[in-house]
Amino acid sequence: MSENVRIAIDVGGTFTDVVKLVPETGELRFEKVPTTPSEPTAGVLAAFEKADADPAVVSTFNHGSTLGLNSLLTRTGARIATIATRGFRDVYLLGRTDRRVMYDIAHRKPEALLERYDTFEVTERSMFDGSVATPFDDDDARDVAREILRRGYDAVAVAFLHAYANPAHELRMREILVEEAPGVEVTLSHELSREYREYERTSTAVLDAYIKPIMRSYLKALEGELERRGFDGRFLMSRSGGGAMTASAAREQPVNLILSGPAGGVVGAAAFAKLIDRPNLITIDMGGTSLDASLVQDGSPVLYHGAEFEGLPINTPSLYIHTIGAGGGSLGYLDEAGALQVGPKSAGAMPGPAAYGRGGTEPTFTDAALAIGYLGTDTPLGGELTLDREKSLTALSPIAEALGLSVTQLARGMVKISNTKIMGAVRAITIELGHDPKDFALLSFGGGGGLVAVDVARELGIPEVIVPPGQGAFSALGMLMADVQHDYSRTSLQALDELDADAADALYAGMEAEARETLRAEGFDDARMLFHRVVAVRYSGQEHSVTVDYPDDSTDPRAAIRSEFDRLHLRQYGHTMDDPIETTTLRLGAVGVVDKPDLPKAARRPEGGGPELRTRTVVLDGDETAEYGLVSREELMAGDVIEGPVVVTEHTATTVLHAGDRLEVGAYGELIISIQYAKKGA
Repeated sequence: MSENVRIAIDVGGTFTDVVKLVPETGELRFEKVPTTPSEPTAGVLAAFEKADADPAVVSTFNHGSTLGLNSLLTRTGARIATIATRGFRDVYLLGRTDRRVMYDIAHRKPEALLERYDTFEVTERSMFDGSVATPFDDDDARDVAREILRRGYDAVAVAFLHAYANPAHELRMREILVEEAPGVEVTLSHELSREYREYERTSTAVLDAYIKPIMRSYLKALEGELERRGFDGRFLMSRSGGGAMTASAAREQPVNLILSGPAGGVVGAAAFAKLIDRPNLITIDMGGTSLDASLVQDGSPVLYHGAEFEGLPINTPSLYIHTIGAGGGSLGYLDEAGALQVGPKSAGAMPGPAAYGRGGTEPTFTDAALAIGYLGTDTPLGGELTLDREKSLTALSPIAEALGLSVTQLARGMVKISNTKIMGAVRAITIELGHDPKDFALLSFGGGGGLVAVDVARELGIPEVIVPPGQGAFSALGMLMADVQHDYSRTSLQALDELDADAADALYAGMEAEARETLRAEGFDDARMLFHRVVAVRYSGQEHSVTVDYPDDSTDPRAAIRSEFDRLHLRQYGHTMDDPIETTTLRLGAVGVVDKPDLPKAARRPEGGGPELRTRTVVLDGDETAEYGLVSREELMAGDVIEGPVVVTEHTATTVLHAGDRLEVGAYGELIISIQYAKKGA
């Protein structure tokens, strides 16, 4: 019988993070185990063991996995086919005719997930209003289904013209596939997206079908192993659009998991923003392989439609996250011109950085940070892995000699290059979108975030860096704060002046009825359901839209939508126009509210006391050195104040601040670092 123990496990490219929370006792435990790409289920079970969490007493298990994303990156997903309306079999392969990379003559489109040989068509056609232009041909469909079975496809994506308005033909196609090609996984485009844009909807279905067999197999195996160990609690998966979905829903629509890796951290950041009264945050999550940057505005993460994977659109809501190849395992190397580069190639989980002593011989960001003293050999990572500085220096030496630098000068250069790339990622989500970084605090987490956050904040004029408790596993902690969420939409392309409020209410009511049925099946009663209506609006003639709240209680919804659209368009793009406005899509966010964990507050230090500081030598520019204070975060208490320079070590990460910077420990044990600009640190 499950007790009230909550576990969250976030599988990253290098490490798997686990958080254990026992609300009754206030126990909050953070752990790390190496990721096991060849045996993902084994890695998750090892994380349970590392946290001393018996599955039989776990009430809620939140999980984030990069398995689907990695299968896309490595092109190791299922062998898939597509079925389209007759005459439209090439919609997916043709895509859009725009060219994103304008001046690169060597540019090639990313490799498609299937060939034209894998595309099929069936006689049928619906119109944009849902009327049937050509009836569905059962015999034609059966011939296609038999051919799909004969060729041995693992999965098939069905995307019929205007199925968002009339899904009947897609539903019939699935019935025939089940009869004629049993065992083949089937994805229907309208079940993922009820929005117009045929290519985007088809692409979403193809991506879903491509990863469905591997995700189904993984989740089925993991659920089976957990059940054998006595788990009977709620199993939730992190979603690309924030929130969570049940494991059973994830098996049906795994496309919602593709970009879910960093989503837990952003959801956690939004919840933490409310706790510490910092409604506007820039978040950076630096792990072993990559860095994810995102925004929290007015206490909520920024959502958008139009996410892509290697140029392939995903027509479902996603958190706005900018990812770059800058992590602790990012490799340093000389490019063809002899210039020093860091990333995006990574040492990964195996062999990892040279400092790990697992056979790695190429220098990484971690090796550079160890060489200059940001990291040390005195604090084992995860409590177990002691870094080897000599192995780091040996790995750095060949490049240092080639450039005529000392090893520590090279290491400083690698750290600076990484900082510059991270600043670019932060600029991409702030300055390039019309936001001033000075209006935000920087929330830093992930195993490597604390090593770079202060330097990045200083260069961008961000006044404050906040490091949450358990920063190395904060994404997993964020998963514990995620509600179950489902997204629904209906295309409604019309002039705003012609919007019929009663018709719009009827569409929303239909979506809410569908959502209630789904949430009830997942164990939520009506009191734990929330619904959020929004509408996509644009100027007539524009390609993309702005999402605004749909006014529930307004006597004149058209005027309310126009006013909110003007406000948001001005904020996002810096101008408004007098052009006519049109709606494109009505959307509904449906939420099943789960019990949120109460983060324990940190104990306060008695008057007159203070943490004991040791020292660590840190290499500055030009091989100069300085003595930095060294303190274990576990020794800090609420209200403690420390002046930089100091290195703060902890179980899963390290934070560095420099001369002039000031650290104060907040109520929940968060580190609040005020940045000194007059005197730049190391």
